[in-house]
Amino acid sequence: MTDAPGARDSVDMRLRRGARPATSHPHPATAGHPTVLTGATVVLPTGTVEDGRLTIDGTRITGTAPENAQAVDLTGHWLIPGFVDIHNHGGGGASFTSGSVEDILKGIHTHRLHGTTTLVASTVTGDMDFLTQRAGLLSELAEQGEIAGIHFEGPFISPCRKGAHSEALLRDPDPAEVRKLIDAARGRATMVTLATELPGGIDSVRLLAEHGVIAAIGHTDATYEQTVEAIDAGATVATHLFNAMPPLGHRSPGPIAALLEDDRITVELINDGTHLHPAALQLAFHRAGADRVAFITDAMDAAGFGDGRYWLGPLEVEVAEGVARLLTDGTIAGSTLTLDRAFKRAVTVDGLSVEDAVTALSATPARLLGMDDRIGSLEPGKDADLVLLDADYELKGVMRRGEWLVGPQLH
Repeated sequence: MTDAPGARDSVDMRLRRGARPATSHPHPATAGHPTVLTGATVVLPTGTVEDGRLTIDGTRITGTAPENAQAVDLTGHWLIPGFVDIHNHGGGGASFTSGSVEDILKGIHTHRLHGTTTLVASTVTGDMDFLTQRAGLLSELAEQGEIAGIHFEGPFISPCRKGAHSEALLRDPDPAEVRKLIDAARGRATMVTLATELPGGIDSVRLLAEHGVIAAIGHTDATYEQTVEAIDAGATVATHLFNAMPPLGHRSPGPIAALLEDDRITVELINDGTHLHPAALQLAFHRAGADRVAFITDAMDAAGFGDGRYWLGPLEVEVAEGVARLLTDGTIAGSTLTLDRAFKRAVTVDGLSVEDAVTALSATPARLLGMDDRIGSLEPGKDADLVLLDADYELKGVMRRGEWLVGPQLH
């Protein structure tokens, strides 16, 4: 696929005007005023506080409330940090891989309405010229603060574990081509997923590490030993652990065992009830711990939008009952997950504590991105990014940088 006609001109014009995705109007209780949120159960890095207080002044959380602060009573609700999604291909009917800038902003906004206040935009496999063009467009949105960076998933992945990627466009991870993508992203490349056992894989991992870009092992057919070699070379993330890699074996443990056992690795998990059996999620979570798990969506266009026919890169996808599959062979093709659903499932189905779910959805991915000085927890000095949930863990409010994008819906 190619960019929509005029997409590059469109992003240039919009960014010159300082355009932002459409949002709802700020809630009148917070618009332009310091605000104290009271009464909620607040999840802090130091523990959970009943009948807590959180002060918002402008775009930040502050330690003390000025005299003119207005109070908002959130009794009966949970107040947790905004979600951080490090692996997301789109939503709201829009694709980060092939859409225009307006499409991309629509997808970002869709996920914000579900609590994802920080998002890394992921691409899928394409030819190199196309991917470098997309890198340039997405880097401008990163510079404007709309996304936290760019994740390149493919084309440097194994044809044996390609998942919903076009086999015709796959290639070995030549360090020169990996460098071409990094350069095209102009300092906004966050992560590259690659099959490190392929020719050039280990050298590419070293290159990424030298440039401060996360090397993620995924869509891989690596052995246990090859995975250990990649970790020692600098890989630090497992792209959607269990999916698109050899299963765990008792004689050939493969990449899963190597990725789970090494404290240097953060493992992505797609907690939608389709990608993972609950027992697999429990195995990963309890072996790695909340500090090494990042719940992701791996969302495609249909997230927050509905069933139907879509495109994922050059491949056609059918979404039925919320599950995305390739038309050609039924392979799972990303997800329709939003992180508010992942959070609720983690607590109500998987039996995780609220505190551990918050860590996996906010603190761990924020730290992985090197942004934990600004996001990922509710602390003075950090961005006022937060999610409001009711007693049943249903989303009732979303604040991003001090502005309510949703709610608060208190009745």
